[in-house]
Amino acid sequence: MIKHTKTLKVRVRDRHVPLLNRMARSVNFVWNFVNELSQRSIKERGVFLSAFDMHPYTKGAGKELGLHSQTLQCIAGEYVARRKQFKKVRLNWRKSGGVRRSLGWIPVNTGAAQWKNGQVYHNGHYFKVWDSYGLSQYKFRSGSFNEDARGRWNFNVVVDVQAEIPAGQDRIGIDLGLTDTATCSDGTKLEAGRFYRGLEEKLAIAQRARNKTQVKTIHAKIANRRKDALHKFSRTLVNRCGEIYVGNVSSLKLVKTTMAKSVLDAGWGQLKTMLDYKCAHAGIVFKEVDEAYTTQTCSSCGSLPGSRPKGIAGLGIREWTCSGCGVTHDRDINAARNILAAGHGRLAVGIPVL
Repeated sequence: MIKHTKTLKVRVRDRHVPLLNRMARSVNFVWNFVNELSQRSIKERGVFLSAFDMHPYTKGAGKELGLHSQTLQCIAGEYVARRKQFKKVRLNWRKSGGVRRSLGWIPVNTGAAQWKNGQVYHNGHYFKVWDSYGLSQYKFRSGSFNEDARGRWNFNVVVDVQAEIPAGQDRIGIDLGLTDTATCSDGTKLEAGRFYRGLEEKLAIAQRARNKTQVKTIHAKIANRRKDALHKFSRTLVNRCGEIYVGNVSSLKLVKTTMAKSVLDAGWGQLKTMLDYKCAHAGIVFKEVDEAYTTQTCSSCGSLPGSRPKGIAGLGIREWTCSGCGVTHDRDINAARNILAAGHGRLAVGIPVL
């Protein structure tokens, strides 16, 4: 058994939405205040305020704004962290109204929320939730209330959990693609395009009718389908493997091309993130490797034969036969096998039979 942290997400009942919206507007007010305060300090004195420096300016405002005093500290801490991350003097304002309004966010510090009488208790208020995890068995750490695009609120909280170390010892290489979201070196595949299949026509009708509520609902359903499939796929791999290697293809670069829709639907970044933290929790190896020439290299003899698929013209070739050793390859499985070999530190050229 190993101990690690996990974030649990539960839906808050809709009757609490007006209260959470008021709290979210107060959070936006505090964020904009510290944003302006930081900007003026840098401009007038050349001093970058830390979160600790900001606390005296917001002290005592929690009661009037309807926020927990530790929430004010969390806002200042988050602001400073994002300012350093993006290396900006001033960040974007959080908007409480209009079409470009910011989604609601109410940070909760460790100890500022707890489970009482079958509900989440925070800042003197009880919030009824759909408890699908049995929250009474956990001690809450930091968390937040978050609003989604449909106006629904969720409570996200970090907790400590005990997990068993998987006994799996398989070694897997994963090639990410568009025809199949992921192809493993043992032939296992996660089909692409399954997430929005059957919903494209409904989405198009809703968009033409300018039914924003229906559009948001369909997009949420597609996102839930994608997340569910990726969770199941990644969990299966983590349970049976001791080492997982994946190609370092970048979705951020490809979304700027004509393949943007397919790339975004495939969810490469989300799959990598899931594998990363699940492998870390399970204590197994996860590594991204350079996938250069993994498609063109023969995984049997390790050569770069003349019959290999090349360039953009070769993207449509799904199977090819090595002119050197005569072995016929599935394009994606061959790449996954080469990624597995590269994960062990071997070069693309000279890869033995796997």
